[in-house]
Amino acid sequence: MHKYDVKLWTLAAKGEIVPDRSLLKTPEQIKKIRESAALNTAVLDHVASHIRAGMSTAQIDRLVYDYTTEHGGIPAPLNYEGFPKSVCTSINNVICHGIPSEEEILQDGDIINVDVSTILDGYYSDASRMFAIGNVDERAQKLLRVTQECVELGLKEARPWGHLGDIAHAINSHARANGYSVVEDIGGHGIGLEFHEEPFVSYVTPRGTEMVLVPGMMFTIEPMINEGSPDFFIDEDNGWTVYTIDDGLSAQIEYMVLITEDGAEVLTK
Repeated sequence: MHKYDVKLWTLAAKGEIVPDRSLLKTPEQIKKIRESAALNTAVLDHVASHIRAGMSTAQIDRLVYDYTTEHGGIPAPLNYEGFPKSVCTSINNVICHGIPSEEEILQDGDIINVDVSTILDGYYSDASRMFAIGNVDERAQKLLRVTQECVELGLKEARPWGHLGDIAHAINSHARANGYSVVEDIGGHGIGLEFHEEPFVSYVTPRGTEMVLVPGMMFTIEPMINEGSPDFFIDEDNGWTVYTIDDGLSAQIEYMVLITEDGAEVLTK
């Protein structure tokens, strides 16, 4: 019997949504996932040291592929459900799932999300960062600042025996207070043994709702914050790239977290 089984049964009997035991990672699994996460962070650091105006997003893809494979890993996005590249590169009005291209050149003033996911010895990790290219105007700087604040406020709510809705409420409230919206139909996810596991992590649900947070759970905190409408459309040609419906800027920062007995540990960011 798992040490939390009785507590989880009691919560479930009260109508709470509780994680399946398979979502609670063992100490051995956590050790291996931490190793994958360390490589994922190193890949993002490698990108951070090279990214600049004038480079193509295809060059970012090569940086990610080469560094990951040279260190024994596999880029998780590559060929995942047909995705053709090793990393997602989402510029300005692209919310997520931008596909790297030789024709897409970073310009002074751009903001870009670089979303890196790594498989190491069969274990998965995932995080993304926003980068400001050159001289970025105050409009974009504010969006980046508020997005970072949203993630940090969400992280503070990632406490054992709280709820996923607590994280969502903190993020959505702060975004709306600053005049922004949060994308509703795309969210975070469980991770570790697979690229995408349960639960789906929404950032627009009320405090005290959604799944109970239990030590051993792993998931991403990755809200997508839009300047204008939270609505979007997907590129019909490639079937992946998600754009804001009103051409406004969008930003996303992703942390991968482990719920512990006394809070949350950030595994990669």
